[in-house]
Order: sequence, then structure tokens, then C-alpha cells
Amino acid sequence: MENRECLKCGSTEFAEGTDYMPIKISKMSMSGGNKIYTFCLDCGEVDSIRIENTEIFRKK
Repeated sequence: MENRECLKCGSTEFAEGTDYMPIKISKMSMSGGNKIYTFCLDCGEVDSIRIENTEIFRKK
């Protein structure tokens, strides 16, 4: 992780994790992109959320 500081507690220790439910285009869609959370290891404050595989959301 790059050098960053938690805005809530000032810690510099972060980790990444994913949610069990991918974000989908619609309820009927079978494919989705995982949400990747970057969070502070000391207080749990979420620093960022990003989506993997954003190509599935582009209109063809």
C-alpha cells in the first residue's frame, strides 16, 4: 500500500478486502464486478472502494 494516513484515527496500516456480493448491471445479470475495500486496520474506516472488471458495465 502506498503511504497514506487514516483520516479518522491517523493510523498508516491498511488492508484490502472484498464483499461477498458483486455489483451487477441488473438483478437478472449473471456477471458482476467485485467491490474491493481499502480500510484502516486500527479503526476500520473505509478509505476507498473500487470495482474490479469495469468492462462489463460498458455498453457495446
